[in-house]
Amino acid sequence: MGGGNTKKVAGKNPAGKRTAAQGKGAAAASDAPSRKSSVKAGKNIMPEGYVPRLKKIYKENVAPELIKEFNYSSPMQTPKLVKIVVNMGVGEAISNKRLLDAAIDDLTLITGQKAVKTKARKSIANFKIRAGQEIGAMVTLRGAMMYEFLDRLINVALPRVKDFRGIGQNSFDGHGNYAMGITEQIIFPEIDFDKIERIAGLNIVIVTSANTDAEAKAFLAKFGMPFRK
Repeated sequence: MGGGNTKKVAGKNPAGKRTAAQGKGAAAASDAPSRKSSVKAGKNIMPEGYVPRLKKIYKENVAPELIKEFNYSSPMQTPKLVKIVVNMGVGEAISNKRLLDAAIDDLTLITGQKAVKTKARKSIANFKIRAGQEIGAMVTLRGAMMYEFLDRLINVALPRVKDFRGIGQNSFDGHGNYAMGITEQIIFPEIDFDKIERIAGLNIVIVTSANTDAEAKAFLAKFGMPFRK
């Protein structure tokens, strides 16, 4: 899966068994509160006391299994989800500001949290980019929001990718963090295809506290992350 643009996504994952973490799949992931109106209003969409499904699974299943698998001497050594960063590059925003506003709206709907604009760190003459220009959008998710997003990514969005056969296993950074690209934002059901400005890709970085890539992979796999075999 890359960051480029392709044709409209259609269809669903044809096969593949669900893990215990995936449970009831799309139905379970959709148990979260209604999001669109609250997100646009900038409100906290999580009710007081709400515990995400994947967080419960982590405490009850994932953490005990990891302790047993890697022989941790203390529960504090168990890998944890730290944050999830979702970003969308919009180089065309230099000439069309509407595309940047559309990217912010899309990311806000997809993640449930207000997106912020990102600026170019340095000038690139070949692309007519000056340092400080707004050329993208980003969201950093923590706490309940990151668990909810990961649940929807695994159980709702990725199965909607046409001819989906899993995600790559070689996108870890050597420090237990995983990066992946989504070619089309319309795999997320929050996005209305008839209302978007254009088909756009986005990047997702899942940051964990794992010390090694092997631990991080086992950690994510137990949540149901569909790694390609």
